[in-house]
Formats: sequence, structure tokens, C-alpha cells
Amino acid sequence: MSIDRREFLKTLGVAGAGLTGVSALGKSKPEPDAEEFYAILHDITLCEGCQECEFACATEYGLPTPSDDDYPDSSVKRELLPERYTVINAVETSVGEVYTKQQCMHCAQPACASACLTQAMKKQESGPVTWDAGKCMGCRYCMISCPFDIPKFEYDSNNPKIGKCQMCFDKLKEGEAPACVEACPAEALIFGKRSDLLRIAHKRILDNPGTYTDHVYGEFEAGGTSWLNLSPVPFKELGFNTNVETKPYPELTKGFLYSVPSVFILWPALLMGLREATRTDSEEGADHE
Repeated sequence: MSIDRREFLKTLGVAGAGLTGVSALGKSKPEPDAEEFYAILHDITLCEGCQECEFACATEYGLPTPSDDDYPDSSVKRELLPERYTVINAVETSVGEVYTKQQCMHCAQPACASACLTQAMKKQESGPVTWDAGKCMGCRYCMISCPFDIPKFEYDSNNPKIGKCQMCFDKLKEGEAPACVEACPAEALIFGKRSDLLRIAHKRILDNPGTYTDHVYGEFEAGGTSWLNLSPVPFKELGFNTNVETKPYPELTKGFLYSVPSVFILWPALLMGLREATRTDSEEGADHE
């Protein structure tokens, strides 16, 4: 590994110049019509905890699949990892054991995209919030800003990456549903336009008031998300973050970053320069393929 000083300074300059447009901070463009987003509805009452969604996600992204002793157990909380984009957990509740699914919520106006100075995090018009490794400088502002604590960072890697659900953006472009939805044998996951899924969710609650708690988690949390949940019990029982603001988070993120201008201007530029200057030749070659 070698450091080319000329390339380092060039990258530093580009990064610094890009940061002069601070007026754009706080805007998670594009700001699409939430009614037209694609979304996924998870009906937790139907989830059997089979982990087929986990296996499908791992296969789709070339990640490690769960081992034989890595399964939902109410005595253990399984966590999201840089190499595990979604996770199923078993939770003991007032109605018995319930299975929950965790992954990126794909906010309508994501704080992570707003905080990302290089647009590595981006809200796609179709709904997914995607991460571009080629643009990431490793500042981890996305992790700090996320109200759901989703993006995970490879701390033990010499070339660390951010790991999170991409909502199978490439499959969506081909007109296909996300891998987890296709794999769910219990039809606990439904893919479609967000407005349609909200109608389905509220109809299920109206038709079966004894089955569901009267709340669609994700309808208003963080200003609305592309991941919606129906539950048989209040979401607090399941460990969901019920203190999330109902307004979009980008304005809060902007306030934090503006409060530390030296960090905001210098730290990202330094990180970007170091990252680019220390990339190996093989990595650069791969990027050109």
C-alpha cells in the first residue's frame, strides 16, 4: 500500500470544495412523493420466525448465512451486523412469543442521506435508501444520525464498509420484488406501493381489531418510512423505538452538524483524502470494471 501525496492533496481539495456547498445540508434529495414509494409491509402476526428472509438476503448480497445454532431465541437478542442486513428475533410478549424483523427502515426523508456529505447514502425515487461504497469516506455520520440505529460499520476491517439493507434496489430496477419478500413462505411480507400497503394494513386492523394493535409502525415514525409493521401487541413490547419523532429527522441532523463547523468541514475532507490515497491498486482496478 502506498500513499501518493499528489493524489492525496488532489482528493482533499475536491472533498473540501464539495463541502463549500453547505446550503444543501439537511436536504435529503430527492424528496419524492411518499405516496408513490415502494414499501414492504411486515405483518408480524403471520411471521413464523423461519429465517427464510435472512437466508434470502444473505444469498442475494453474498453474505454469511445463519449457522445451525444462530436462530431466534427469546433469551438472546440477535443484532444487525455489517454482514447481516436483516435479523429475526423472538420476543416474549403478553400474547406469547412473537417474531420481529429488523432492517433499514428506508425513511421517506432519511437523516442518513441528509447527513452524508458525499451522497454515498441516497434516497432513491422508488423508495430504497442505498449506500455507494465508491463515494463513502467512512465518517459514519449516517450511523450517528439514524434514529433506528441501522447502518453498521466494519470496525475490524482495513478497508471498512457500511452494511445495511438496500431493499434489493437492483432487483427493483428489474421489476422484481426484494429477495426477503419473495422468500417468505408465510406471506408475512408484502411488497407494493406504500399507499396501497397502508390501505391493506388499516383494513386488517379494522377487520380484526382483536388481532392487531391499532398502529402501523412506520406510517408516521421519522416522517414516514418504506418499511411498515403490523403487530399483535404495542410495539414497545417488541422493543421497537417508540420515541422516534413523527417529523423528518434531516433538520435535527443539520443542527448537529452546524454546531461543530470544524468537524464538519475538516474531518470529512481529511477522511476522504486518506481513504482515496491509501486505496490499493487492485481496488482501483475493480472500480473501473
